[in-house]
Amino acid sequence: MTAPTAHGAGLCADRVVAVTGAGRGLGRAHALAFAAEGARVVVNDLGVGPDGGGGGAQAGDKDGRSGGPARAVVEEIVAAGGEAVVHGGDIATAEGAASLVATALDAFGRLDTLVNNAGFLRDRMLVNLDEDDWDAVVRVHLRGHFLPLKHAAAHWRAEAKAGRTPVARVINTSSGAGLLGSVGQGNYAAAKAGIVALTLVAAAELGRYGVHVNALTPAARTRMTEQTFAEAMAAPGEGEFDAMAPANVSPLVVWLGSAASDGVTGRVFEAEAGRITVMEGWRPGPTDDRGARRSPAEAGETVRRLLADAEKPGQVYGGS
Repeated sequence: MTAPTAHGAGLCADRVVAVTGAGRGLGRAHALAFAAEGARVVVNDLGVGPDGGGGGAQAGDKDGRSGGPARAVVEEIVAAGGEAVVHGGDIATAEGAASLVATALDAFGRLDTLVNNAGFLRDRMLVNLDEDDWDAVVRVHLRGHFLPLKHAAAHWRAEAKAGRTPVARVINTSSGAGLLGSVGQGNYAAAKAGIVALTLVAAAELGRYGVHVNALTPAARTRMTEQTFAEAMAAPGEGEFDAMAPANVSPLVVWLGSAASDGVTGRVFEAEAGRITVMEGWRPGPTDDRGARRSPAEAGETVRRLLADAEKPGQVYGGS
């Protein structure tokens, strides 16, 4: 990693940042990038496989603090001169989410930024998708965003009410699958769409407490994408720009997690390679108000006429 800046310097100097799912992929890249800008980092990871199986707390270690991918990231940050601690709790549980905030406060005395990133895949076509695979994916992505956000927000609200209004930031991780849909990923796409809605609600509710909340839809090479989208995620030849490197996404996350992003909240950004895009969501399109009830046939005629003037919907990933 790039060596952290001197204490008191850097875009995130003296800020404390918690990153979930930070043992590998995008989360690891975010943690390293925050540390390089002077932040002190809480590195959360359960050490599970790409489908959520295997890993978790180490033997004899009830909360997972003693090892695994999160420990490796912490060691990398510390070796480069930064400050970081491991959190191995399950952030999709109330206890684990609360202990994430507690770890930041115990280790560094504050929490300024939360990056919700943890997740895994269990891809199935809808007719083959069982309840367990639905529940597991929705749990880690959607509940795993809600609970850390809830406990961090409760802390920041208490700070604001005590006259110490924070400059707090939350970056949630959605996906293009949540905006457009993705064939074979009904559980994942539904959870990621829910994260966008959660982001909009949180931005509206928490602004009064000094909290900005935004969402990111990243495209990068991770354990979740390198097999599902193998061709698009392939590494480039030697000397070529690695467009799918996770580190390409992190600069935007770091900026959104800093005090410099003042006034930017309730937004969804797409980040891929060297491109940043502001995503614009649902808004009224063509409309027709006749001021009276229609018959079903008349409703159908109106819909056909309106659709002729409407923008075409985005292509579902993997659709034909």
